[in-house]
Amino acid sequence: MKVLVTVKEVAEVEDDFEIADLDVDPRYLEYDLNEWDEYAVEAAVRLAEASDEDVEVVSATIGPERSEETVRMALAKGVDRAVRIWDDDVEAAEFLDVASKVRLLEAVVAEEDPDIVLTGVQANDTGFGATGVALADAVGFEWGAVVNHLDTEGVLEDGVAHVHRELEGGIDEITEIDLPAVLTIQTGINEPRYASLRGIRQAQSKEIARKTLSDLGLDHSAVAGELFLTDMYEPEAESDATYFDGDAGEQAAQLATALREKGVGAE
Repeated sequence: MKVLVTVKEVAEVEDDFEIADLDVDPRYLEYDLNEWDEYAVEAAVRLAEASDEDVEVVSATIGPERSEETVRMALAKGVDRAVRIWDDDVEAAEFLDVASKVRLLEAVVAEEDPDIVLTGVQANDTGFGATGVALADAVGFEWGAVVNHLDTEGVLEDGVAHVHRELEGGIDEITEIDLPAVLTIQTGINEPRYASLRGIRQAQSKEIARKTLSDLGLDHSAVAGELFLTDMYEPEAESDATYFDGDAGEQAAQLATALREKGVGAE
């Protein structure tokens, strides 16, 4: 049996940065595993650990060679092997929109034939929140979005996922979803484990299969999206912030003066 979990390397921007063309200057970026995907990885590993049968956990990512460092962290936490999609055509794509990502991941699902696919609800960088559900539609799987609780016992053996879904207005939906299915995992569903030293060492020998579009039976049209970046800029501040120096008493006095000048408390 098999669990496929999608992971994404995302960039974290320093507080002070510069923009170069249509992106943040790489000097001001640090890369890490997408927060939502950390919870999806943990959910995938727990499904495997709770099963009475042999379960393989495979991760899939779209990213350059640099992203393998991030993928290794997922391997260190219990993922068995990984697939990384990248080639010159993917790199040359101006912007990988949801449809483009889904076409690539759809090919991985067809190749791996998983019983269940777990994705993060959204990504820290683009925040689309649509890839998981769009993937389910493309491959014809049942789906559940914004899953904040997943019963791990017997899911893969029984072929039914018992989940809680976070809906608008604080409503918690309890439902059953037949496998195969795609579930998008919400933060807080579990407590992601730390990678142990043993796990980190073992991750170095685990397979990361590099896949090109050709390997997946695709061509450059698969990454020809309909969204394009046209500009990037720092938005103008709509208001100014005032910082008060000194100890607590001095700051309180400055604040009181500023409030009086604004007419706050005046009769």
